[in-house]
Amino acid sequence: MSGITEPAVEQYLNSLLPARDAVLREMERYAARHDVRIVGPACGRALFQLARLMRARRVFELGSAIGYSTLWLARAVGPRGLIYYTDSDPANARRAETYFRRAGVRGRVRILVGEALEMLKRTGGRFDLIFNDVDKTQYPGVLRPALAHLRVGGLLVSDNVLWRGRVAHAAHDAQTRAIQEFNSLLYQSPRLFSVILPLRDGLSVCLKV
Repeated sequence: MSGITEPAVEQYLNSLLPARDAVLREMERYAARHDVRIVGPACGRALFQLARLMRARRVFELGSAIGYSTLWLARAVGPRGLIYYTDSDPANARRAETYFRRAGVRGRVRILVGEALEMLKRTGGRFDLIFNDVDKTQYPGVLRPALAHLRVGGLLVSDNVLWRGRVAHAAHDAQTRAIQEFNSLLYQSPRLFSVILPLRDGLSVCLKV
């Protein structure tokens, strides 16, 4: 359980979710067996819905692991869309590519292997949606490059912003302090209209204005 929602409520919410297709289910099983952090189906559906609502066509993902959230977003943008996958581990990228091929979305995913923020800085153009799920100590450093690459009316979405509830207390570790700083920056920025949704481990949704 995330530590954000009462366990019985979270179990209830998860029980409502429709069954995923075979590829997503396999990714969920692999993540559980190998302790790979993924957003899970509830947040996956939220990402899909946000991308569809804004008719996103160009998406950059900061930290993609085995590509679970990438697959949700790739399906949301449709065959004319483009998702930039980033991960520093070549083995993760190879596994993700296999899933993308099986799911029929490989043609709409560009796979970049390396440090996510550096990849974003090197990529030209503006994005409709940037999804942030890098190492938590990097979160404060995400805001400037993300804003520079996000179009007006675009969304910056970040995972784990409630960090199992630790952000509500005095921080004794670098990850919690970084997320607390990041959350403050989101709400202080005059270029963003920000909300935090208490879904799973906390999902921030920020509109560039």
